[in-house]
Amino acid sequence: MADDLPSEFDVVILGTGLPESIIASACSRVGQRVLHVDQRNYYGGNWASFTFSGLQTWIEDNKREDVTEEVAACTEHIGDNEKCIVLTNRNKTIQNVEVFSYSGSEDADVEESGSLHMATATVTTDPATPDPVPEAPSQEPSLTDGSKADSPLEQEEGNEPESNEGDEHDVATEDDGAPSDTGCTVSTEMTTEPSPPLSAQQDSPQPVTYSLIVKEGRRFNIDLVSKFLYSRGMLIGLLIKSNVSRYTEFKNITRILTHHDGNIEQVPCSRADVFASKQLSMVEKRMLMKFLTFCAEYEQHSEEYQDYKESTFSEFLNFKKLTPSLHHFVLYSIAMASTTTNTMDGLKATQHFLRCLGCYGNSPFLFPLYGLGELPQCFCRCKAVIDSKGKRISCSSVIVEDSYLSADVAANVCYKQISRAILITDRSVLKSESDQQISVLTVPPETEGQNAIFVTELCSSTMTCMKNTYLVHLTCPSIKTTAKEDLESVVQELFTLSTESTTDPDTEVPEKPRVFWALYFNMRDSSGVERESYVGLPDNMHVCSGPDPNFGNDHAVRQAENIFSKLFPTEEFCPPAPNPEDIIYDTECATQDAGESGTATEPKEETSPESEEVSEASAEEQEAK
Repeated sequence: MADDLPSEFDVVILGTGLPESIIASACSRVGQRVLHVDQRNYYGGNWASFTFSGLQTWIEDNKREDVTEEVAACTEHIGDNEKCIVLTNRNKTIQNVEVFSYSGSEDADVEESGSLHMATATVTTDPATPDPVPEAPSQEPSLTDGSKADSPLEQEEGNEPESNEGDEHDVATEDDGAPSDTGCTVSTEMTTEPSPPLSAQQDSPQPVTYSLIVKEGRRFNIDLVSKFLYSRGMLIGLLIKSNVSRYTEFKNITRILTHHDGNIEQVPCSRADVFASKQLSMVEKRMLMKFLTFCAEYEQHSEEYQDYKESTFSEFLNFKKLTPSLHHFVLYSIAMASTTTNTMDGLKATQHFLRCLGCYGNSPFLFPLYGLGELPQCFCRCKAVIDSKGKRISCSSVIVEDSYLSADVAANVCYKQISRAILITDRSVLKSESDQQISVLTVPPETEGQNAIFVTELCSSTMTCMKNTYLVHLTCPSIKTTAKEDLESVVQELFTLSTESTTDPDTEVPEKPRVFWALYFNMRDSSGVERESYVGLPDNMHVCSGPDPNFGNDHAVRQAENIFSKLFPTEEFCPPAPNPEDIIYDTECATQDAGESGTATEPKEETSPESEEVSEASAEEQEAK
């Protein structure tokens, strides 16, 4: 298939992470010839989502011992005045992978329900642009919906907003409704296991074991990164502007939690939440509302923070005389800052949080159904991604994901690390009336100099885990050697790791959620590396970093926009795609051209003598009248 490719392109992009996919979509929208390739058999790179069985394959690949890389001979493709920059074919961005199972015995013979048995498999390429996915009708408010509250602070006191728990705030849906994990891998002979009988499906839920998790593995969509989308953030704005939002749908985050004084508490954010809260006194409620009102328009009151511009946000909160509880809520759960965050950065983060409230629900965050791995695929649907080799391609610019760079190119770079943990648990960390809660939990650092740990808890309605389980992500910048060392203390404090859960003798209710399965790993953080730090890169070669440790996705969007503006400074970044009904196909153009080239006349009907006599008779009758 490589022989069928053109030999010249405007832009060649290696990798299908979120920034690379955004750039590829933006370039193709403005008419550039783009070749988008990836050596992996799945979309997303370190932004990918996997089923449980797919994640096991990913784990095994990253636990292998480092092997010597074989560089294919390419001297016949290199000109006299050209040099070869060797790229690596081994992903070294993932380290210290550790897996633990707490759900009883593991059955090695169990197979995933509905899995496809592949007799032979081939890799195919399709350079043609895929057909656009039609937008499915929806009764839920979409991201382009104009009905929204201007500000949560303007709601009347005591008026509780309508609950959005369990509502799907969708943009558009795909025809099949499920993501693809296999990229361009196609099987030639496939057989599907028969579905279990209906009577078996209606029985009481089975105890969750490792075998059951493997069997229901296709119900999991496990992200390698853990992020949410601010409802008025850069990524949501880009999805709406470019019409890429038609390819996915979202759910609103239902709860914002914090870990304070050994307890997990829900953070009041809007006016209704503040005055309905039972954990704050009346004085604290008024104090918090006054401070949030100030943060929403802090630019107009510069005299209040003028003396604290060079101080930390925590010191400014002390100056505002907030109580310890309010100080904790604002610093860690609303601004999502640290004790070293600057005052101006803290005020901007708090204002951004408040502006996102009430946009699509009583929370500032959205989460895409089927996981964050859907987002790179959404942008990839604007063009085709192929897997090819063995052909010389000429281009004006090259964009490469940093994981492709060899150790020689990155010899002067000192990478940071992100500590990640993924858990499968039996229930939520904070009990509520509904079992379909999507929660964000902030665990503050135990000592100075450490970072807060962000915990996201996803229920089965997000299409990321099976029923009667929760998918929990823990993330923080790495401080210690391994992710397990950074996160294990928080996991042990919030969850039960033994194979048998402990219960409170008074209430006979489990004290903590039980962990069935856990994964720890470190992911490279290259978000702070400047391009000049790499050795020997030509001027027309640009590098995209992997995921950053921050909670949002602004860094990836900003990086993609900066690279695009360098390549095409006069072009619009990600202009909207045409709607499917507005596309004019070649057959329609041919029909229009034929109509313009010649005039078509309707054939004249022949009239018989009898019809002429009838017409004359009717005319005489009308004259007589």
